[in-house]
Amino acid sequence: VQLQASGGGLVQTGGSLRLSCAVSRSTVEYTTAWFRQAPGKGREFVATINWRGTHYADSVKGRFTISRDNAKNTVYLQMNSLKPEDTAVYYCAADRTAGLRTGRSDYDYWGQGTQVTVSS
Repeated sequence: VQLQASGGGLVQTGGSLRLSCAVSRSTVEYTTAWFRQAPGKGREFVATINWRGTHYADSVKGRFTISRDNAKNTVYLQMNSLKPEDTAVYYCAADRTAGLRTGRSDYDYWGQGTQVTVSS
C-alpha cells in the first residue's frame, strides 16, 4: 500500500489548511490516520477514520476534521483555528486493523510527510 500526503504549507494563527492523503488501495478496506511530528518531539497521533467512525486526539478535537472519499481513495484532514503548536510534519498512515487505534506501531503503511507551519 502506498500513501501520498499533500497540502501542507505556511499559515497564520487562526487560519486553515486541508491535507490530503492519496491511498493506492481501497480506503474502504483500511483504517487510515494522521500523525504529526514537531521538531525534537516524537510522532503523535492526530486523528483516525474507518467504517466504525472517527477518533481524535484531545489537542485537536473541535478544530480538526478527518474525512475520506472512498471513490477517490483519498483521506482528508481539515485543520481550522490553527495554532503555532500545530506546527509539525504531518504523516498519513494505513492499516487493515478494524479498530480506531492511536499508536504509531498500530499502522503498517506510511506516506511521506507534509510540512505544516503556523506562524504567530
